[in-house]
Amino acid sequence: MPAAALKPLPTQSTAQHPVLLDLPYTPVEKRPLPPGQPREWYITHNRRLKAMRLAIALLDSGVYLPNQARNEKIRTTAETIGVHPPSDTTCHMVRALMRYAR
Repeated sequence: MPAAALKPLPTQSTAQHPVLLDLPYTPVEKRPLPPGQPREWYITHNRRLKAMRLAIALLDSGVYLPNQARNEKIRTTAETIGVHPPSDTTCHMVRALMRYAR
């Protein structure tokens, strides 16, 4: 068999264009948050979770650099994965996660 026939199909890292985001998974079952924390703790905790979900979805869709993740792109991704549109603060947090993960 010729070597060209054994060439693997393009993956996310080798594709010329980003591979479209697919949703083969189901969300993790939610558990109740621990009681007794101040309200600000819950807000920050949920914001971090949303930022992590969005950063993972952006990375899966081919956006690897923080300067590629503009607010509009992050909000479009949120709509795609079924998350409420993030605030400017959450968008900033998504870019920070992408920056420090490198």
